[in-house]
Amino acid sequence: MATELYHFVGGKKVKGTSGRFGDVYNPTTGELAAKAPFATAEEVRAVIQNSQDAFAGWAATSPLVRARVMFKFKELCEKHADEIATLISNEHGKVHSDAKGSLQRGLEVVEFACGIPHLLKGEYSDNVSRGIDLYSMRQPLGVVSGITPFNFPAMVPMWMFGVAIACGNTFVLKPSEKDPSCPLRLAELMMEAGAPPGVLNVVIGDKVAVDTIITDPNVKAVSFVGSTPIAHYVYSTAAAHGKRVQAMGGAKNHMIVMPDADMDQAADALIGAGYGSAGERCMAVSVAVPVGDKTADALIEKLTPRVRALKVGPSIAPDSEMGPLVTKEHLAKVKGYVDHGVKEGAKLVVDGRELKLQGYENGYFMGGCLFDGVKPEMKIYKEEIFGPVLSTVRVDTFEEAVRLPSEHEFGNGVAIFTRDGDAARDFANRVQVGMVGINVPIPVPLAFHTFGGWKSSAFGDTNQHGPEGVRFYTKIKTVTSRWPTGIRAGAEFNIPTLK
Repeated sequence: MATELYHFVGGKKVKGTSGRFGDVYNPTTGELAAKAPFATAEEVRAVIQNSQDAFAGWAATSPLVRARVMFKFKELCEKHADEIATLISNEHGKVHSDAKGSLQRGLEVVEFACGIPHLLKGEYSDNVSRGIDLYSMRQPLGVVSGITPFNFPAMVPMWMFGVAIACGNTFVLKPSEKDPSCPLRLAELMMEAGAPPGVLNVVIGDKVAVDTIITDPNVKAVSFVGSTPIAHYVYSTAAAHGKRVQAMGGAKNHMIVMPDADMDQAADALIGAGYGSAGERCMAVSVAVPVGDKTADALIEKLTPRVRALKVGPSIAPDSEMGPLVTKEHLAKVKGYVDHGVKEGAKLVVDGRELKLQGYENGYFMGGCLFDGVKPEMKIYKEEIFGPVLSTVRVDTFEEAVRLPSEHEFGNGVAIFTRDGDAARDFANRVQVGMVGINVPIPVPLAFHTFGGWKSSAFGDTNQHGPEGVRFYTKIKTVTSRWPTGIRAGAEFNIPTLK
């Protein structure tokens, strides 16, 4: 019998009252695992109000105390790492080692946020004019919200709430309804770490919940990760309602392989970056770009046996390299893209569409697919597939290799594999993409830097986590101060100037 899930509000589990539910499946078995309540607009507004009520007290809490709560939260997540990773694997399908790794990347942002007393320090200028001092301070916004995707149910929420809560805001999290158990557990651990009730609330829902969050006047900022059409919708709607917005969208990440690259290293990088997490990563490499036919032939020769040898299996099996896709519907969508690529004339070198696992015939599995001869006008090149499908686009020159990702609609991540430092430096400077890897296939910056793409991959002026995250979740206040010195200068009617 499927478990009925709940919202987490004010430090407690709260039963949904709408009567509407979403089905949560175990993608390894295809079995219904849980029923997630879909909140009404009234329920969402009540959650936001609960966070609003908690804000004043949390904002007034010393940054040192807030940092200690984050330290404790990190410690508890590490203690329960296997439990959290299993929740992710059972609802998303990500293999256990990958789930645990994604948790660690989220905790690195929490670790960064533990330095919030230093990160919130303002600036001070002494005696800018006679007896006048000038200083600035960063203060929290109020209630802020995160709307997060199914593919990283721990990492992406922590990229958001780790910094936001440390800065003194209260946070309303609307996770994906496909795998909400992990975010609910994180909220419980945040309370156990010492955060007051209402500092981190979790509400499950669909478009009703999203629309309420992005229009409610008590929500001051919204962070979103998901598909580009929804990212644009969230950005435009929330911004029109006076909110700060960072909305991360889709991607089509290229990996350039130069003729001088180590082909074994490049092939291994493409296998991990293209097929890890079944390709359900916004930073997955989905396009290989070998320069020259000789390079392309050598790369395809290296890739083909590696793709065929991928160990596809249950998400919690220790030897699985790739698990199932998240839902039956998404599996059908990805297979449909492969069908379309074949119709468009691309060469399907490895076909994983008919993979079946004995004992898991109802699971949402497919094997890795490898295309060669893909052209820029093809649908499988232009659109984000979000599955274990790697397209190879052959180019003749380095200039074409720079131009291909630069002219694509998306601009999230890109990589180049080469031994030529001059070519790598030139590529990094000129390519029109937000995150660049040099002999690194998935260039996700560490927590003390910042994550964000360009073009249709991101909407808004601020990126995720790092110093940009601190700026996004705070507003700056500047104070000009003068104390009486016993000297009266009389009324001044001109604008103050330096004297």
